[in-house]
Formats: sequence, C-alpha cells, structure tokens
Amino acid sequence: MKIILSRKGFDSSAGGVASPLFPDGSLLSLPIPEQRTKVRYGDLHWQNLNLGSLVESLTRGRIKRYTTAHLDPDLYHAVVSRQPDWRPLFGQDGAAQSHLANQGVGVGDLFLFFGWFRAVEKQGRGYRFVPNAPDYHIMYGWLQVGQILQGEQLQEIAPAWALDHPHCLGGRSERNTLYIAAPALRLPTAQAEITQPGAGIFPNCHERQILTAPAALRTQWRLPRWFYPEAGRPPLTYHTDPTRWRVDGDHAYLLSAARGQEFVLDTTYYPEALPWIRALLGI
Repeated sequence: MKIILSRKGFDSSAGGVASPLFPDGSLLSLPIPEQRTKVRYGDLHWQNLNLGSLVESLTRGRIKRYTTAHLDPDLYHAVVSRQPDWRPLFGQDGAAQSHLANQGVGVGDLFLFFGWFRAVEKQGRGYRFVPNAPDYHIMYGWLQVGQILQGEQLQEIAPAWALDHPHCLGGRSERNTLYIAAPALRLPTAQAEITQPGAGIFPNCHERQILTAPAALRTQWRLPRWFYPEAGRPPLTYHTDPTRWRVDGDHAYLLSAARGQEFVLDTTYYPEALPWIRALLGI
C-alpha cells in the first residue's frame, strides 16, 4: 500500500489565507476558488456555518460568497445536498496526476490530505484569525482509493452522483482522473475488523495530525523517526535531497517541498507506517 500526503485547500496563491482551526479544535479545509465550477461558497455549509460568510470574513471581503469554489477533495457529505449513492471522491490532472501515475498509485492506496491552517476566533457575526497565531500544516482527512476513472470527458463515464464534481465539468486533459473512495477502510495486516469508512475528515485536531514542527515555519515538519530514508529505502517523493532531512531522537525533521501536491511513500519499504496509520485514524 502507498500513502500519499496530498496538499489541498487554501494556500498563499489560491485563497491567500489559511484554512480555519476553530476554537473547539475542529478543522475546515477551504476549497480553492475556481471560475469554471457552478458551486458558490454561499451554497456550502459546515456544521452551522455558511462558507460564503466565513470566506468573506477571513479574506476581508476579497473572496465573496458568490465566488465559485473547487470542491475537491469532496469528503464531507453534509456540505451540500447530495444525490443518492454519493461517495467521497477526489480529482487530479496535469503534472500532479502524472506523478501519481508514475508512482503506481492505485486501488487500495491511501490519500492523507493536509493543508495550511491557523487558529480563528469569533469576531461579531464572523471569524478572524487569532493575532500572531502560528501557521501549521495539518492532516485533516483521508481517502482510500476504491475505484479510478480517467479520461478527458469524465462526465461520459462517471456515475450520475459525481457529475457535479469539478473534474467532471470538461475542459481537462486526457490525464484527468477521479479517485472514488472505497466503501470501507481496509489496511494490510489489520488484526481486527475496521469500522472506519473509506474516506472522511478528522473531527478534531490532534497532535499526531500536525506535520509542522513546534515553533517552526509551517514547511518545517517533524515526523516519526521511521520516515527518515535510510538503508536504501526510497524517500517520500519530492524529498530525495538528503539535506532536507535530519534525525533528532525519535523524530525525523524535514524541510517539505514548496512545489508539488502529491508526496508518495511506499509502505513496502516502511512497514512502520501501518501502525502509524491505525493510530492516526483511531483504529
């Protein structure tokens, strides 16, 4: 099984601000703006929040509630009305999809989605970022691949409930790909039955989801020691430069790549990843 650390949501170029880490510890990855879609931020809801008013307050009006959004990965059932049989899904295209294909990512592999987060607090009827709050890269959700669809015209082969997804709207390359979630999570060598769904979001931020090292820039990560690529083990993709890595005690420290969306690790060479995944998902 391969693990893919997949960077998604608002960033410095798309959205321009962090996604919110709420006072109760919950995380909301804000989908990036995109003109070609039909779904507006004001059409989306998170628990009791309207994303239109949320993005307006967090971007100080730069992004409007009527701005259209690229809802991808699409992991949260209640964010918008759904057709029957809907399942979480994720789309990729271009160079990022070529990288996934070159790494042999397929059915059974596990995406762990992370993004840029910062603490927010209530301000009037909206929210603002907590002054001087640190920036973090945090894992907020997962998707285990159950089915893969690929083609320039995915709308011709995708199920009816997926046709509103941004990657089914046309205008993409022949590498355009949909990863549809497995109905239930399955992990190699699991000793007990797993009850988690094949995709979902973490309800709250736990320390084990935080990639950024304490008191560091968000791209400076602290990982479990076993992530360190030694003894001929292929490193996390996009991180082959040994100067990016160092070891200190039980941790590996990594200067994560600014470019690239999909970082792939093959658990064949890193069997320690499997108990780490089970702990991450609370299995």
